[in-house]
Amino acid sequence: MSAHRIELPERTAWLERLPRAVRELQDRWRLSVHAAFDGDDGGCSWVAPAVRADGTRAVLKLGMPHLEAAHEIHALHLCDGDPTVRLLESDADLNAMLLERCEPGTALRERPEAEQDVVIAGLLRRFWRQPVAPHPFRPLSVMAAYWAGETMAAIARWPDAGLVREGLRLFADLSRPSRDDVLLATDLHAGNVLGGQRRPWLVIDPKPFIGDRAYDATQHLLNCSDRMRTAPHATICRLADLLDVDDERVRLWMFARIASGPRAIWDDASVALARVLGRARRRRAKALGT
Repeated sequence: MSAHRIELPERTAWLERLPRAVRELQDRWRLSVHAAFDGDDGGCSWVAPAVRADGTRAVLKLGMPHLEAAHEIHALHLCDGDPTVRLLESDADLNAMLLERCEPGTALRERPEAEQDVVIAGLLRRFWRQPVAPHPFRPLSVMAAYWAGETMAAIARWPDAGLVREGLRLFADLSRPSRDDVLLATDLHAGNVLGGQRRPWLVIDPKPFIGDRAYDATQHLLNCSDRMRTAPHATICRLADLLDVDDERVRLWMFARIASGPRAIWDDASVALARVLGRARRRRAKALGT
């Protein structure tokens, strides 16, 4: 989730409230809070190491309210430490979480991508579940519609109107709710997986929606930019096989995201990859007579 998707007034209000909220939680949860971690998430959360009164090492996180992460607390409650970090305390009004600290905390992105594929697939297959109603989780179509609105607002910057419109149509089609839909992490990539003591790898920062399993392959694949440029179909097939999902479905999702996902810049490499995936889609449709 990019910082540019958060409205400035909302960001300003959150930042103004942040010091007071940290002090309140420090007193209520009896914490010693240290300097915040340096982050690379565009300022969407404030995260710092903390120590509880009993000596337990933890992490205090206050998330900026935004559409994609609105129910992170609920997802962590539901997962109960499998495959995510454990939620020790929470305050929904402040969007605050006291989390299990991953130690040694090594990021999966430091491992070779072939290893990342295996770990990401295993974590996603454990994350996926069908929550019992009633639950707060929104369908993936909500996020798809929000992103489509942002893309439409940037129509003047589209590099290829036909390509973007094809991606938008496909995004809407793929995100329609289905009885097979499950809880998705939606933003699981190697930077959001840390090494722990309780389990070798733990998921942090889920952005939960209910939707198609194949969608959850896309964020990791988008982060494997070199492989996607040089061997897109083989890379997609490998992860799809590890996830036991349809590789064509993953390919369609990747095309939709690359062709029409909201962004500040459509770079030449992304446009070229979208065209490669789009041609494969049209060849398959022609072969199937659809």
